[in-house]
Amino acid sequence: MGELPLDINIQEPRWDQSTFLGRARHFFTVTDPRNLLLSGAQLEASRNIVQNYRAGVVTPGLTEDQLWRAKYVYDSAFHPDTGEKVVLIGRMSAQVPMNMTITGCMLTFYRQLGTAYVSATTGAVATALGLKSLTKHLPPLVGRFVPFAAVAAANCINIPLMRQRELQVGIPVTDEAGQRLGHSVTAAKQGIFQVVISRICMAIPAMAIPPVIMDTLEKKDFLKRRPWLGGPLQVGLVGFCLVFATPLCCALFPQRSSIQVSRLEPELRARIHQQTPGDEVVYYNKGL
Repeated sequence: MGELPLDINIQEPRWDQSTFLGRARHFFTVTDPRNLLLSGAQLEASRNIVQNYRAGVVTPGLTEDQLWRAKYVYDSAFHPDTGEKVVLIGRMSAQVPMNMTITGCMLTFYRQLGTAYVSATTGAVATALGLKSLTKHLPPLVGRFVPFAAVAAANCINIPLMRQRELQVGIPVTDEAGQRLGHSVTAAKQGIFQVVISRICMAIPAMAIPPVIMDTLEKKDFLKRRPWLGGPLQVGLVGFCLVFATPLCCALFPQRSSIQVSRLEPELRARIHQQTPGDEVVYYNKGL
């Protein structure tokens, strides 16, 4: 076996991002919660492999599969711009366990939603409590779906608030080759909308399937005799749903999304037509 060539583009995902299947495979790797179990030494080893390869140095005996594995381990733990290690709960691989805990507890303790969710946004709390009051005379199963409405409202409010600077100054847009052309608020709005949709869709399986299952199980003698199993069982069901929902919903829209030049702000549109008259589409990073 010869030495690994240096022309593998590890700056981009391994799979074709123009297809949903390619994006899904990419995000299944990015959000793999098993990466949280890797030791500091394993993370450093992956960083060395990636940095050496980018510098033109191939680790002896390295295969292409090992290179891609190192790239995704490196990306899962280190900031893409600063190169610093990201705090554990802030990594994409922490999405499933963190959301599993939060969502599972919300579904388990939904009757105390006002207290449990007081630290969330005012809009989400108002939505949840308003719907809770409207559904208190309906079957208990209906009430179990109140947390989903709260999560949907929270995403609609929190994501734009967290990215409000992008809504003020815009996000970078580039040509097909990656050359930066300027900043666009219109592209920022489209990207944020895509992320909100992805996050809401991500919550649907985890917050719709477990309540139906738990409503059925709680009528059985097994759980009636062991009520303490309700919480752990619900959290486990949520986790199972999120393992699949998180990467599949992240893959709904390309990470490198596109927008027609004709939809951009007039000043930016005029600048692009002046610099690159043939460009009809520009690209931007939608975020996560």
